[in-house]
Amino acid sequence: MTSIKKKIFENFIDANPKSLLRKKNVIDEFEKTHLENKIDIKGDYSLILNLGKLNKDKIFYIIRRTPGAGMFSNVLFVLNHIKIAKKYNFIPVVDMKNFVSIYNDDSISLKESNSWKYYFEQISKYDLEEVYKSHKVIVTGNNFYNFFNYNLEDKSLKKLFDENVLFKKYLKRYIVSFENKFFKNDRVLGVHFRGTSYKTSAGHPLVATKNQMFHLTNKILKNENLDKIFLVTEEKSHLEFFLKKFGKKIVYLKSSFRSNKNNAFTTYPRNKHRYKMGSEIITETVLLSKCDSFLFVDTNVSSAVIALDQNKNQKRFKIDNGFNSKNIFYALIKWYLKKYLPYFLGGFKKEPKLIFLKN
Repeated sequence: MTSIKKKIFENFIDANPKSLLRKKNVIDEFEKTHLENKIDIKGDYSLILNLGKLNKDKIFYIIRRTPGAGMFSNVLFVLNHIKIAKKYNFIPVVDMKNFVSIYNDDSISLKESNSWKYYFEQISKYDLEEVYKSHKVIVTGNNFYNFFNYNLEDKSLKKLFDENVLFKKYLKRYIVSFENKFFKNDRVLGVHFRGTSYKTSAGHPLVATKNQMFHLTNKILKNENLDKIFLVTEEKSHLEFFLKKFGKKIVYLKSSFRSNKNNAFTTYPRNKHRYKMGSEIITETVLLSKCDSFLFVDTNVSSAVIALDQNKNQKRFKIDNGFNSKNIFYALIKWYLKKYLPYFLGGFKKEPKLIFLKN
């Protein structure tokens, strides 16, 4: 990539496309690469660049999300842009090499530097080197827009998911190996027990307390005649609590990073940490989808579990504890207040409402 193109990317990564167009020095660089025009896709100002002589009959659509968020938030973002690309007959390509995500890992020994391809196959047959030498390249905006579909369980997105989000073979092999070792001949309850930052996330579903989750898990184990619990949690104290309460019934991915703080992407306790964060949540999500029953609060992970639909007979139990405040300041304390207050003063119920979802 030439120094001019590098400069474009350096300026483009964290800029809002609308404000970027007002920066004269950046516009000058775009003009040097023969900027032809810009298109407006429902308010998302994407840029069409002429970057080379290849593929003059094609328009490539670079999907960027930097730094992005959790794995399945990124997947959701990519799927919404694939939908746009298909509508306009563009060729979509995910670039998490030049536009890095939170999963890009400088310590990784693999040759691949596009973090999307750590875990998934590229969504088209074209590699980035060829794309950036092509005649017309659209670089997308970097935000979720209000016209995006936020639900991975939606039929149209699920179809795009099945067709485009293809896991790497090494991940599929590991998942099958884990399933054969720990799930075989047992009926398993998958539990996604969110904690840490989700307790204080404005506008998000309120997660269960430890005692709530214990009572719900115990109830479902007995009612559904289940043998084991596959526990997925990012909070260390949640794992310790479940091990104390359920002992040998607990199965979990031992390698997964857990902490009692929201520091998963601000600390580096192991080699290839960011890369491993991605591979672990994908593995856990697919395994949750294979369980006989599934207990959860609404998250992008739970939506992915349902979209993957690896067990057609899975019974699903959604926890309804209400929602956190949309006020970012009150959201920081609302969960803690409800945890410690008695129910008659606005605290949580001993057992939150469970919504049974048919597969």
